This record gives sequence, C-alpha cells and structure tokens, in this order.
Amino acid sequence: MKFVTEVTSDKHFSYAEEIVEEMESSAKVRGTGIAKRTPEYIREKMNSGSAIIALTEDGDWAGFCYIETWSDGAYASNSGLIVSPKYRNMGLASMIKEAIFNLTRTKYANAKLFGITTGLAVMKINSRLGYYPVTFAELTQDDEFWSSCQSCVNYPILQSKGRKNCLCTAMLYIPPKKENNK
Repeated sequence: MKFVTEVTSDKHFSYAEEIVEEMESSAKVRGTGIAKRTPEYIREKMNSGSAIIALTEDGDWAGFCYIETWSDGAYASNSGLIVSPKYRNMGLASMIKEAIFNLTRTKYANAKLFGITTGLAVMKINSRLGYYPVTFAELTQDDEFWSSCQSCVNYPILQSKGRKNCLCTAMLYIPPKKENNK
C-alpha cells in the first residue's frame, strides 16, 4: 500500500475528530496516558501547517503527528503520533516521524527537539533520527508542557518525583551548530 505524507492545512479539517478519537482509544488499549487534545486544537495545528498527515491513495486518513513549541521556541516536540489501526505495521509511523522531524527542523532550525514516550517503536524511530535518551531535567521546564501530562494515568508518579522522572523515556535531539565561515 502507498501513502502520501503532507503538511496539513484547512483542507484536512474533516479528519480532526477521527484523529482525536483514535489517539484516545489507542492510549486506552495500550494502558498509557496521553495529553488529550480536542478536534479544535488539532484543527489549529492543521491550519498553521504545524502537522503532518498521512493519507492513502484513496484519501483515507492513515496517520498524523503535530509540532509543539516550548520556552519561546528553544524547544520543540513532535506530539500525538498516531497511525490508524488498519495501517499499522507497514512502516507508516517511521514515514510520519521522518516527515514531522524534517518539518520541525525547517520551521524551528535552532530548537532542541524532544519527546517523551513509553513506546519502544517510537524510541527506535527517534534513535534513527538522532535523538538520544536524557533525564527529564534536560527537557523544557515550561510549566505549560508539564501541565499537559495531567491527563496521563502516570501523572501522579511524575508529580511525586518532582518532574524528574516518570514511566516515560525522555529523548532529545540537539541541532548541529552552524559553522562560522568568517
């Protein structure tokens, strides 16, 4: 099966509810937490071109991921990675992560990219993209980011550990420094 990944726009708004529903139901099946998002929030990401959507050749929604920024753009994360169950195990998550990584590097070239996940597959994909495991102290300390963890089943653990660790693995990508060609 062939997929097309593209930067989102308002033409993708019709997929927002299905994406949100699948994010929530997949998290429940895995027994993991997610930062719950509304269809309106997803549409904002789509409209600003801060997301990647994967579609089948027939126009069916197959996968999605969006960009978040923190600490005035010093940090960015690729969040909400989801693949429709009928298109899993086809390499689509890797395609989406690579596309969103490239979009993020284009839009926020100097930002440190980070992610927190409990999924081994995502950890492997991130490693291939150049991320490495770090402590939570190396991530943004922006309170807004950490408050988005409140809908996660593991939030009490995060709080009890003073935001220093949790059941998620933190991963970081630091962009290469530009050569000074004076």
